[in-house]
Formats: sequence, C-alpha cells, structure tokens
Amino acid sequence: MDADSCPKAARDLAVRRAVKLKLRVIFAANRSIPGADGAEMEICPNRENSADDRLVELSQEGDLVITRDVPLAKRLVEKGVSALDDRGRVFTRDNINEMLSLRNFTVSLAENGLGIDRKASYGKKELKSFADNLDRILTKSLKSTANNAVL
Repeated sequence: MDADSCPKAARDLAVRRAVKLKLRVIFAANRSIPGADGAEMEICPNRENSADDRLVELSQEGDLVITRDVPLAKRLVEKGVSALDDRGRVFTRDNINEMLSLRNFTVSLAENGLGIDRKASYGKKELKSFADNLDRILTKSLKSTANNAVL
C-alpha cells in the first residue's frame, strides 16, 4: 500500500480485510505510518519515488496495490498487478493511459497557475466505493492466483 497518502479509514479497512483473509499487507512510505497493526512497514529512503519503486519491486502478478499515484498505477498495471485508489477507482490496462493523460494535464494546469480547486474530503461515499472494489478485486484474485498480497 502506498501508505503515506492513503486515508486512515481506507488503510484500516484494507488491513482488516487482508488479516481476515490471511493476506500479507505491506505499507510502503518514507516515514512510519501510525496504525499499521497487522501490516509490515517498509520505510523507504527519503527520495522521490523510493516508496513507488519499492512497491513495484515487491509486487507480483496477482497482487493488489492501493495507491492514488497514477504514474505508479501505470507501472503496476503494466506488470500485471491490480491497482486501486482509496476512493475505489480501479486502474486497468483499458483506462490507465487516459487517467495518466488527465493527471498530466491537471498537473500542467497547476504548474501554470490554473489549478482546479479540489475537495480533499474523504467520507462514507468514498470509503464505501473503496470497500466494494477492494472486496471485488480480492475475491477475484483469491479465485485465480496463489499470490496473495495487498501492498
């Protein structure tokens, strides 16, 4: 799990589901993340993309990585790893290039002072969408592969 940007409610839910299913959970971040009970903590060097690189290195086809980082999701999807963000958005081979293009456009606007105001709220609606898609991906993954990790 790309743990440093993931809301606590989503982290807690993912860990509970993984522990119940006896899946390995790894948090990767540049700092210790509170509430990592039931998860392994990978403290990565404090340099750009070190946690992302570690998640790509650790993940295998059939694993699930939770991240809102679209460039990281692209790397994972290309590797055959499932990727899901904390709001329930599933990254796939069919949608990742469009999502990356939109992300790059939004970043470009922000760099030119034309950023879009975003709501940073994370509530019941976002958590429910995350939970629904997490359950769907885990169920599908457990049926089709022996690799069982939530990263």
